[in-house]
Amino acid sequence: MPHYDVRDANRAHARRMRRTLTPAELKFWNAVRAHRLMGLSFRRQMPIAGYIVDFACPDHKLIIEIDGVGHSFDRRIRSDGERDRRLGSLGWRVVRYSNDEIYNRLDDVCMHLLRTIGIHEFD
Repeated sequence: MPHYDVRDANRAHARRMRRTLTPAELKFWNAVRAHRLMGLSFRRQMPIAGYIVDFACPDHKLIIEIDGVGHSFDRRIRSDGERDRRLGSLGWRVVRYSNDEIYNRLDDVCMHLLRTIGIHEFD
């Protein structure tokens, strides 16, 4: 997997963000950290191509974004779309979940992630 040059400011910002996860991000992180989800490795607040993504599964080039209500505004939707296209052009797939999905349907989110990656042994 290629490594991306990360500006020092982005690296420092990612470190700060790792210490201040939102409640939804923390709930998701606790479900997937330490290979808890079918042995998959996830990283949180990972810098990729000038962006800091919420979570990434580098082995499968999968990015997981957990969006609060602010992501439903038109300007943010366009911005997120541009970001997703840029990351997609580098071979990453981006999946987005709302805070509500994390709080109320975390098992469904995890099952969806496994299907997205192509793991079906849990069915």
